[in-house]
Amino acid sequence: MGSSLLAITIGDVAGIGPEVIVRALDSAEFPRGAVPLVIGSVPVLQRAAALTHSALIFRRIEVAENGAGLREQVSGVLSAGAIPVCDPCDAGASEAPAGVISAAAGEAAYRCLIRAVELARSGAVDAIVTAPLNKESLHLAGHHYPGHTEILAERCGVAEFAMMLHLPEPALQPVRQLLAGESAGVNSTGADGVSIVHVTLHTSVASVPGLLTTDAVTEKIRLMDQFLTSAGSVRRAIGVCALNPHGGEHGLFGDEEQRLIEPAVTHCRGEVNVSGPFPVDTLIRRAVLGEFDGVVAMYHDQGHIPIKLIGFDAAVNITLGLPLIRTSPTHGTAFDRAWRADRPATAAGMLEAIRMAEKMARRRI
Repeated sequence: MGSSLLAITIGDVAGIGPEVIVRALDSAEFPRGAVPLVIGSVPVLQRAAALTHSALIFRRIEVAENGAGLREQVSGVLSAGAIPVCDPCDAGASEAPAGVISAAAGEAAYRCLIRAVELARSGAVDAIVTAPLNKESLHLAGHHYPGHTEILAERCGVAEFAMMLHLPEPALQPVRQLLAGESAGVNSTGADGVSIVHVTLHTSVASVPGLLTTDAVTEKIRLMDQFLTSAGSVRRAIGVCALNPHGGEHGLFGDEEQRLIEPAVTHCRGEVNVSGPFPVDTLIRRAVLGEFDGVVAMYHDQGHIPIKLIGFDAAVNITLGLPLIRTSPTHGTAFDRAWRADRPATAAGMLEAIRMAEKMARRRI
């Protein structure tokens, strides 16, 4: 049995989560150091295996509330040639219609996530990897959260947390070379990808200026620095985004930079290798070229668009500030292609999330 036991949640059963989990488990690229425990509906996983023509066998195991003896159970099932599954779902999970928003799918996604958190908090598993859920389905089931991140924060009892997108170094190298030019060289000595954390997250763009505070920006700078430290980054160079075009042009296009963002950067400077605020269009290019290891974005799309443009399938979502490790692919439920043999989903994002979770768990163990 390998070193890191990962709880892999099935996400929304109507989406591509079950399929990408099966494809990842079947892949020769599945990390050797990662030991899988799928948290989800066994009938749904069996259906996903049939969809992908996989020979994988899924076996349900009864898991104690505190996860006692779980590693031995998982080892035994794997040794017998099957994939262990902790199934907290009700019958509605296997009956949820494919590619459709439903309360049944939202309830299943919620139950699986909560069970994974319980196992991680008890130390029974080393990390959580989550397949995507659908927020409307979650709300239909009566769970009124913006997404995974907020549920995790509440369950862990933390007030300071953040969503971060990480693009691994191998995915960045071709873009670095393209931007720098073959003869110019690339300023990426010791680089290990680029990470972007968000000050505000699942909220309207109109509400962002009112939600920004100096304390919130300071918090995210420190969370980024903590992540870079735990990831083994030596330089830990952080660039902070401006909110307005051209950094506000000294108040001409807005004064949030002067009133809110710059004071946070000044407050952290000295204890953290941070600079800014910089106009985001130039900052992202500088980060991709290797000048920064981490970027602090002011809102969701400011951070998501460049990362997904550069490496959609390679990027990993990591929740910062939790007492546990959680990663996920950056793609969504993809209802338009879910459960369709003619439009197979790729497991690249799920594999990257599993690799990152295993890497982070290995450093922590």
